[in-house]
Amino acid sequence: MKKSLITAIVCISAVASAQVAFSAKANLLFPTNDGTWKSIRQTATNAYSEGGKNSAGFNVGLSAKVNLPFSLFLMPEVYYTSFKNEYRDSATNTELTAHSDRIDVPVLVGYNVWGDTIGAFIGPVGSFNLSKNGQFNDFKENAKSEFTVGMQVGAQAQLGKFLANARYEGALSKDQR
Repeated sequence: MKKSLITAIVCISAVASAQVAFSAKANLLFPTNDGTWKSIRQTATNAYSEGGKNSAGFNVGLSAKVNLPFSLFLMPEVYYTSFKNEYRDSATNTELTAHSDRIDVPVLVGYNVWGDTIGAFIGPVGSFNLSKNGQFNDFKENAKSEFTVGMQVGAQAQLGKFLANARYEGALSKDQR
């Protein structure tokens, strides 16, 4: 009984002494085929050469960072995401446009690699589709549900009050909108 009580008191005091920081966030999104450096480099090159046309999106929202013991942190977020992607097949002169609006709620667990300056994180993300039928051709009608689950993995660097991060998001559910 004593050991359980002492363990509970230590855990409660660790959580109570955790430092919490809240922030607003805004990000640019660049879709890639996969998480390889070659794909990321090709996406960045295309976005630059086409002036961001058909390959960019954004998200805005709120983030919290809860510092935990042992250089760990918890980073729950909520944000509105919007992106548009166009594809043109030059052989058939067919164009497909997909536009998506959603609310994303990631809950990330991270490790501060070098103090608060450099960190890495991973965790699940739930996405709620806000797009309406017919907004982007036949894309929504073929979706299996309004809610999908994915994962995010990334790294961040803090320079003064400015925080830059890069992350890769993949789908865990069959519906990969």
